[in-house]
Order: sequence, then structure tokens, then C-alpha cells
Amino acid sequence: MTTDDLLTRAVETVVPRDLAEKKLKSGKKIRLYLGIDPTGAKLHIGHSVPLRKLKAFQEAGHEVIFLIGSFTAMVGDPSGRDTMREPLTKEQVQKNFETYREQTSKILDFSKIELRFNHEWLEKLGFAEIMKLASHFTVQQMMQREMFKERMRRDDPLSPNEFLYPLMQGYDSVMLDVDCELGGNDQLFNMLCGRTLQAAYGKREKFVLTTKLIEGTDGRKMSKTYDNCVYLEDEPNDMFGKVMSVNDDLMALYFECCTDVAMDEVKKILGGKPRDAKARLAREITALYHGNDAAAAAEEAFNRVFKDKGLPDEMPEVKVKKDDDPIGVIMKAGLVSSRSEGRRLLEQGAITINGQRIIELESTFGEGFAGYVWGKDAVIKVGKRKFVRIKIQ
Repeated sequence: MTTDDLLTRAVETVVPRDLAEKKLKSGKKIRLYLGIDPTGAKLHIGHSVPLRKLKAFQEAGHEVIFLIGSFTAMVGDPSGRDTMREPLTKEQVQKNFETYREQTSKILDFSKIELRFNHEWLEKLGFAEIMKLASHFTVQQMMQREMFKERMRRDDPLSPNEFLYPLMQGYDSVMLDVDCELGGNDQLFNMLCGRTLQAAYGKREKFVLTTKLIEGTDGRKMSKTYDNCVYLEDEPNDMFGKVMSVNDDLMALYFECCTDVAMDEVKKILGGKPRDAKARLAREITALYHGNDAAAAAEEAFNRVFKDKGLPDEMPEVKVKKDDDPIGVIMKAGLVSSRSEGRRLLEQGAITINGQRIIELESTFGEGFAGYVWGKDAVIKVGKRKFVRIKIQ
């Protein structure tokens, strides 16, 4: 990847750009880091964007650091939050990190990067040192953050810990003494605090690079709540199918941020038929995490179900009784996580049996249910990509 690509592809903001260009064009290796707080268990391709950018810098020969927010995760980053985060224990953070490491290994080669943990220095800070950190900022500066202003307008709780969080992240930059910090665009405020603190502590001048945020498959914020995430741990068929459900107007952003396809080629791909472009996008993303053979098999399976109107070769199988209800069955098969989710899908007409919609919330698998005479196996479909074969006992 060229210097220009490092500063443009999947990049939202570079501050200050002239410093970034000067450092990268000097021919010297720069020292940079990406920090993450392991606050959850699953990573999606939105999380992959800054990880892929860190990898690009590493492949370009620069010195990269992957920083685990082992201390800050226990406080909780207020970025993008309209409510206070629940604090985590050290045990929860450690457990989440192990899961994070397994997933990020799909992108990063940990043998080629420096791994650090910010509890190494943050838990050692005394009150006098914290006061010194805080002296470099004003309450007015902190209140420039929109989420803080909004919570104040609503008279919602706002913890002093949340004001301290940007200072803690900024102190990471001081201790690591880096030329660059990269992260998602929602981290810009925190990263600029680090730039201020590095100058205040006499460290090297740092530039900040933020990567673009990508929406979920339906165009809304990528969130488990909306069931619109493409997770790094998704099986090939699920990953391919989810990408095929991406809104057409998101394809250019997904190609730029989530694949290695050259941007000149992306323009040509997007100039063709939308379905062909989306299939290429799905192949590229699935191949990154599962290999070319798995991606090709996933495409074949997808076409068999959605293009040729067939059924997948493999699906879970559940034995049911006539007094069982559809929601209980799809929960048992793992196709929904709760009865409320199942009821919502049922109300939306998103659950079918042998192609016929189930619309009665209190239905059971009695004789003639949904127009089907029992005695043979049946297939329940949930949404567009989830299937379960049921057998009457």
C-alpha cells in the first residue's frame, strides 16, 4: 500500500495532514498504535476497519503496537454513548480479551506486532499525577462532546469517570510515545487529547488518523440489537449471505473498508450489474476470513437457496410435538435468541413453514397447522437465511 493509500483508503480524518505526510515521506519508520477496550465478546467487520489499517502500516514496514485497554475497559469509553456504561471487572476484561485475540488473529499476525496493556501504567498513577493530567484541559473542552451535552440537556447521569476517560487514553500516547494513533472516527476527541498531552509532556508530535465507520447491512448503525452485523466468527454461508443482504448504496464503502480490491477495480465492478457486484463483495469478504474455497462453496450454497429456490444441504433438525409452538422450536434450534425476538419476527411475517407464512402468535403444530397436513418433514425458514427441519414425534 502506498503512502497516499495509507492516508486515504478507509480513512475519515488525518490531523494534522501535513505532519502525517512529512513523517511518512521521510523514509523513516514511524511508531503508531491502535487501542481497543475489550468490552464485549464478538467483533464484527466494522471493528475490522482500524485493525486492517494497522495491518497495512505493519506491512509497509512501520512499528505498530496493539494496545489492550485492560484498565480503561473497566471504566468504559463514553464515545457514542447516550447512557453510562456498566463497569467491568478485571476477570471480565481478561475473558473478553482472550476472545478478542482469537478473532483479531484473523487479521493481525501477533508475532509481528508489539502487544501492550494500559493497566501497566494507569493503575500506578497517584492522585497528584491525575491532577496534573487534568490540568491540561477545561470542563468546557470536555463539554464540547455532543453526547455529554445531550445527556446534560436530558438531566441524565454523567460520571466524572467519563470526563477522565479521554485523559487516560491520552496518557497511553504519552507512555507509548508514538508518531501516530489510529482508531475509529468516534475516537477523534480522545485521540486529540493524546496529541495535546504528548506535547505537554515533551514527547514526539503525534498525528491522528481515524478510519471510516461502516453501517450495518440494513444501513443503520451496526449493532447486535438490529441483527445487522457481519461477525468475524460467522460461518462462511452466514457471512456470504449477510453481505448479500447489504444495501446497494453501501457496497462502495464495504469494498473500500473491508476488502483488498484495488479502488480502480472497485469502480469497474460497481459499474456493472448490482447483483454481480454484491456477489463479488461477498466472495472477497468471506475469502478474507475463511479462504477462497470456502467462499466459493458459500456462493454456490447461496445461489442454490436464493437464486434456484432450493434448500441448503445442511440445516439443524428439531423433533417437535403437536402441542409445541413455532417460537419455542426456533429458539431450540438457535435461530432466535429470545421469545421476544421470535414474536417480533412472527408479527413481521418473517417466519414461514414450507413457504407459507406463520401469522398466529399462539399457534401450535396441530393437525392442519398453516395449511399443512402433518405426516412428513417440514422446513421452517426464519428471515432470509435461517432454516430448520422439523420432525413430528
